[in-house]
Amino acid sequence: MSERTPVGAGKSCLVGKKEDLIKAKRTSVSIADRVVVVVYHQGVFYTMDQYCYHAGGSLLNGDIEEIDKKLCIVCPKHKYKISLADGEGLHNTSNPKDKSQPPCWRSKGIKQRVHKVTEVDGDIYVTLSETPGWIDSDYYQSEQGRMDLKLAKELELAKSQNS
Repeated sequence: MSERTPVGAGKSCLVGKKEDLIKAKRTSVSIADRVVVVVYHQGVFYTMDQYCYHAGGSLLNGDIEEIDKKLCIVCPKHKYKISLADGEGLHNTSNPKDKSQPPCWRSKGIKQRVHKVTEVDGDIYVTLSETPGWIDSDYYQSEQGRMDLKLAKELELAKSQNS
């Protein structure tokens, strides 16, 4: 685990006009070799690494749900829940030794790197996170992670062509 600052940290980039991003609701953007998703939901812009920390599924088309009073994006690939505000992974758990207690939501900690969104004169900017250290979604922003995603897509394509 590295405590160094992520590549591109603090880099700010114009991602589009506010009105265009509101209409789109979701936008994928590359900033300093990092792919992020910009989400507009209920009057607020959020941005985070586009590839889910769990297995690299794209969050671009993930559903948004309120879970335990937190707005979360749900990864379409394996249904992992990630808080839009801070990248916290949430999971539903129960105590197998006490069946009388209902299942409840628990935190896995911060799993997805989130980035800062700012508006200036109708333009939307994203500033990459400067949070030091490793966050699980960083893997899919690395060279090895990108190679793994590419290989997985190629395998998926080959399977679909053989069906």
